[in-house]
Amino acid sequence: MKWLVLIGLVAISEGIVIIPMTKMKTLRETVLEEITPKDFLEERSYNLSQETNLDYKFSSHPLRNFLNMAYIINITIGTPPQEFSVIIDTSSSDLWVSFIYCQAPSCSKYLRYNPKTSSSFQSDEGKHIKLTYGSGSITGVLATDTVRIGGLIAKSQTFVLSMNKLSGALEQAPYDGIMGLAYPSLAILGTTPIFDNLNKNGIISEPVFAFFISSWPHKSSLLMLGGVDHAYHKGALKWVPVTEAGLWQITVDRISMNRKVIACSGGCQAILDIGSSYLFGPTDIVRSILRSINPSPLQNEQRSISCHRTITLPPVIFTINGMDYPLTRKYYIQKVSEDICFITFNGGTENLSPPETWVLGDIFLRAYFTVFDRGNNRIGLAPAV
Repeated sequence: MKWLVLIGLVAISEGIVIIPMTKMKTLRETVLEEITPKDFLEERSYNLSQETNLDYKFSSHPLRNFLNMAYIINITIGTPPQEFSVIIDTSSSDLWVSFIYCQAPSCSKYLRYNPKTSSSFQSDEGKHIKLTYGSGSITGVLATDTVRIGGLIAKSQTFVLSMNKLSGALEQAPYDGIMGLAYPSLAILGTTPIFDNLNKNGIISEPVFAFFISSWPHKSSLLMLGGVDHAYHKGALKWVPVTEAGLWQITVDRISMNRKVIACSGGCQAILDIGSSYLFGPTDIVRSILRSINPSPLQNEQRSISCHRTITLPPVIFTINGMDYPLTRKYYIQKVSEDICFITFNGGTENLSPPETWVLGDIFLRAYFTVFDRGNNRIGLAPAV
C-alpha cells in the first residue's frame, strides 16, 4: 500500500487504517522556512456572525511552515512546562509526543517528554496504543498531564507517549509529535481530544478554530482558537454543512475548468485537511485532469510541466454549496526550478466511500481562510488576504 509522504489522512487509533494515499515524489531539497513573527496578535475576538463586539476568549498562535508540507505549533506539557513542536492535523483527533524512553534514532534528535520532572503527570496504567497514519504508525502508552497552547490551559489532558517516530519524509522533519483537531469520534476510545477539553471547560468561549495559511514567507500562518480574526479574509464567510462528523467532510457540487466540468459532475464529497499537502482525488479522474492541463509532460512525468507553459493556465473552480471557489495556477502549480514546475493534483482516493471523494489540502487552504465550526457542524470559507 502506498501513502502520501506527509501525514495524509490519519487512520483511526488502534491500527484501523481507513485512507490510503499515493506516495508523492520529493520535489526539491530546500531549507526549513523559519517563520518567527515579531509580534503576536492582540488577543481580541470576533463573533462568527461578524456583528458583535462581545469580549470572547480568543487566541491566535503562529504556525511554522515546514517546506509547505506541514504546519507546526509550539505547545507545553507538564509542570514545570516542557516545550514541544507538534504538527497540526485536521484528519486525526489524538495528541502524541515523543517519550523519554523512545529508542528510535530519530527520537534522539528532538524533544522528549519526561514524566519524572512533571508534578502534574498522571499515569494511565501503561495502556498501550497504536496510531496509524498515512505516513506510518506509532506505538506508545497513554498518559495525562497539563497541556498549554499559548495561554490556553487544558488540565488533565490525556495524550500518547510515543515509543517511536513516523517514517518517511516526516522522520526528518523538526517535530516532536502531532496534535489532531478532528471530531472526537476519531479519538482513542474513552479519551477527550484537546480541543474538546478546552471547550468543555470554558477555556475557549466558542467551539471553533480557524486557519490562515500564508502564501508569503514574510507573513506567519496562524491557528485561531475560540474565535475568528476577520482581518485575515476578504468578504463574508460562506458556510458549508459538514456531512461527516468525524473528518471535516463536505459536499462539492462540481469541479470545472475553462467552463467545462472536469470532475465531480454529479456532486461528490471532499475532506478539508491541513495534514495533506496537495489536492487528491480518484486516480483515473486525476490522470484525465493532468492530461488536459499538461498534454506534453516533461520526462514522461505528467505532473512535471515547463514553467513558461503555466502562464496561460486557467483556474480550477470548486463549486461548493452553490458558490464558486477558484484555485488559480498560483496555488495548484508549484515551482521546482527555474524551468520546471509541478502540478499539485494527485490520485489515491478511489478506495474511499463514496468512490469520488477529494481531499482539499494545504493548496486549497492557502487560497481560502477556513473556519471549522464544531458548534454548528459547518465550515466557513472566504478568500484569504
